Amino acid sequence: MKWENFSKLESIKTLAALTPVDVKEAMAGENGAKRVAEYQVPMSNNMVYSYAAKQVDDELLAALQGLADEASLTEKYKALYNGDVINVGEQRLVLHQLCRGQLGDDVIHDGINKREFYLAQQKRAGDFAKKVHAGEIVNEAGEKFTTAVQIGIGGSDLGPRALYLALENWAKVNNTLKMEAKFISNVDPDDASAVLANIDVAKSLFIVVSKSGTTLETLTNEAFVKDALTKAGLDPSKHMLAVTSETSPLAHNPDYLDSFYMDDFIGGRFSSSSAVGGAILSLAFGPEIFERIMNGAHAEDELAKNPDIRKNPALLDALIGVYERNFLGYNTTAVLPYSQALSRFPAHLQQLDMESNGKSVNRFGEPIDYLTGPIIFGEPGTNGQHSFYQLLHQGTGIVPLQFVGYKNNQMENDVVIEGSTSQQKLCANVAAQIVAFALGKDDDNKNKYFAGSRPSSIIVADKLTPESLGALLAHFENKVMFQGFTWNINSFDQEGVQLGKLLAKRVLAKDTDGALTAYSDLLGIF
Repeated sequence: MKWENFSKLESIKTLAALTPVDVKEAMAGENGAKRVAEYQVPMSNNMVYSYAAKQVDDELLAALQGLADEASLTEKYKALYNGDVINVGEQRLVLHQLCRGQLGDDVIHDGINKREFYLAQQKRAGDFAKKVHAGEIVNEAGEKFTTAVQIGIGGSDLGPRALYLALENWAKVNNTLKMEAKFISNVDPDDASAVLANIDVAKSLFIVVSKSGTTLETLTNEAFVKDALTKAGLDPSKHMLAVTSETSPLAHNPDYLDSFYMDDFIGGRFSSSSAVGGAILSLAFGPEIFERIMNGAHAEDELAKNPDIRKNPALLDALIGVYERNFLGYNTTAVLPYSQALSRFPAHLQQLDMESNGKSVNRFGEPIDYLTGPIIFGEPGTNGQHSFYQLLHQGTGIVPLQFVGYKNNQMENDVVIEGSTSQQKLCANVAAQIVAFALGKDDDNKNKYFAGSRPSSIIVADKLTPESLGALLAHFENKVMFQGFTWNINSFDQEGVQLGKLLAKRVLAKDTDGALTAYSDLLGIF
C-alpha cells in the first residue's frame, strides 16, 4: 500500500484517454430505461445509489476500478478502521466509524480499547437521557426538563442539527420525541437571544460542546446562556452539561451536571456519531433511536469495504466525483434532497466535504498540481427549483447534481389533489428534473432551449428513518474519505479554519496594525 500523488498514478492516463459519455444521448429513449435498470448499486436499508445519468459507461467504470485498485483505496480504509495513524498532519488515528461498530481489529491506544470507550460514553449519555425522561433528573423546582439546547459550532452544530431536524417529524408520528432540541452556534448575540426567547429556560438543559474546552464562540455563548439563567434566578450548574475531552477544563467540572467524553481521533465534522451527536439526540429521541442511526451508518460502513466499485456505493460515488473534478473540470456539486426534513443536510455536507478536501498540499505537506475538493451547495427540492435551478439548467457551466429522494413521506399525512398525493408530486418533480437535466429540450426560441447533458445521480430510499438517515450520513462521510485517499491529501485536519481565529483574537486583544486596524475601526469594534 503506497501513498502516491494522484498525478503520479498510471491509471489516470487511461482515464484521460477516454471520452466521457454524452448523457443526452445515453439517456434518450429506451436506452435511458436500460441504463437506469443497470447503472445502480444497492445500499443498506433497501436504499439504492443510481448513477445512470452520469457520464460513465462500462469502459470508463473499468478504468475507475483500475484507479481504485492502483490507489489501494479500500486497503487504506482498512488501515484507517484498524487504527493506523491516517491523520498525519496531527499524528492521530481516525475512528469515527468505530463509534458505529467494529469493522476490523480491536483498536487499542494507550491501553484503552477505543470501541469500548465510545460505547461507554454512548451508554452514559443514554442513561442520563433516560433519567431525564423519567423525571429522575429535574430542575430546582422538581419539574421535568422539556428542552435540550446544544451550544457548539462547526461540526458540534451542523451534523447534530441536521440529524435532529431530519427525524423531528418522524419522531412525532412515532411517539419518540422526548424533548425538543434547539441549537446555538453563531457568536452573533442574536442567535442565542432568539433561542432563549423561545424556550422556558427553567425547563431547559444546555449542552456545551467543545473538545478543547477553549472554543471562543462556544464559550462566549455558554457565558451568554449562564447569564440568562442567573438573571432568571436559576443555578447554571443545574442546567448545564458538557461534551468535551477528558483533558479539557470542562471535564470533571462541578459547573456541569455531567460530562460526556470524546477524543482527538474524531474530527468535528465526523463527530455526530460520537457523544457530540449522542447526547443531544438521545435526549431528543431516546438512546434507542440514536442506536438505530448508528446501526444504519454501520451497515453502510460495511459496504464500503468492498473493493468492487460496482458493489461499493460510496467508493463509486467518490470515483465518479474524482472523474468529474479532475478530468471534466467541474468546480461545484449540488446536493439536492427532496425532503424538507433534510433542510440542513446540504450545510452539513458543505463542511464535511470542503473542510476535509479543500487542500492544496498532499498528506506530507507538499504542494500538489491537481484539483481537489469541489464547492458544495444545495437546498431541498422543490424550493431549489424556484431558486438556483435556472443556472443549473441553462447556465454557462455544468454542475454535477446529487439528488436524494424518498418513496414515502415521514408524517403519514397526505391528501389527493388533482389525482395525486403531495408525495407523488414531490417524487414526480425528482424524476422530471433528472430527465430534464439529462435530455434538455430543443426549441427554436433559444431562450427556451435546454442543452441537457447535465449529469446527476440519486440516492433513493423508502422513507427517511433512523436507519436510512444513518446510512446517508455514512455514505457521504465515506465518499469524502475515498476522494481524499485518491488525491493523497489529509482529509482529517482543518488548518484552514485557524488563521482567521488567530487574527480575531489579535483584534480583541487590541494587537492590530495596518488593514486589520482599519477594518476593526470600520466595524466599530472599539
